[in-house]
Amino acid sequence: MNTQDRLYRFVFDELDIRGEILQLDASWKAVRERYAYPAAVAEQLGQAMAAVLLLSATIKYDGSLILQAQSGGPLRTLVAQATRQRTVRGLARWEGELPEGDLPAIYGAGQMMLTVANQGGDRYQGIVGLEGKNLAEALERYFNHSEQLASRFWLVADGERAAGLFLQQLPAEREHPEAWERICLLAATVTREELLNLPVQTLLHRLFHEEPLRLFEPEPVAFRCGCSRERIANSLRALGRAELASILAEQGAIEVDCEFCNKHYRFDAIDVEQLFIGGVPVGTSDTPQ
Repeated sequence: MNTQDRLYRFVFDELDIRGEILQLDASWKAVRERYAYPAAVAEQLGQAMAAVLLLSATIKYDGSLILQAQSGGPLRTLVAQATRQRTVRGLARWEGELPEGDLPAIYGAGQMMLTVANQGGDRYQGIVGLEGKNLAEALERYFNHSEQLASRFWLVADGERAAGLFLQQLPAEREHPEAWERICLLAATVTREELLNLPVQTLLHRLFHEEPLRLFEPEPVAFRCGCSRERIANSLRALGRAELASILAEQGAIEVDCEFCNKHYRFDAIDVEQLFIGGVPVGTSDTPQ
């Protein structure tokens, strides 16, 4: 059975500890094909995409979950977004070459934000500093302090795949810290190559074969961008007729590129007029770049 682009949940039958594991193949390649990310940038983005998908299965929401890092350093912006339907997209912005090292070296001074955006408009945001060796450590700090749930992440990415393993101690297990420590020690033996390449069932057996474990049916994961001509039209309409008329007078048309998927949207004077008389202009020039 092909385990790529699937998210698996599992629980330890005799312990109040839950886990998730995933490997991204086609969905990760779809993101990489849209921009020529340097290897160091792609590694950070792949880890973020794996993380936001793992988190999407643990947080209750009805909309999207966004992991975002912003800083003034070499890697300026990192965004990964997942939905309840297990779709994912991501992008990164950087300047120059990324140095090797921990998060402060790669990002500089900055913050990582975790935002839950519900369809009804409600939003919840948690913020943690970009500190530690990697994104996994920063996320662990967030959960240990903000959510008060002991959590561990293992996140990896290369040119072909991205993958992640997540463990979380449920409140009832706090009375048995030795069990949590044992499971984390076993998980910490996983190698980068194993997490990227081994079938999920094989990997879980290798790590936890002495622990009664129940693996649930996987959920498929796919790359999908949420942009559309209708959404772009709504954003333009919010700018107002006068502002759009000014842009048209200067540029002849309004052109918008989606940063996530590189799709190009063009609105001419007739399209813009239709924005304010009802309906969404159909347009004929929406093209992927």
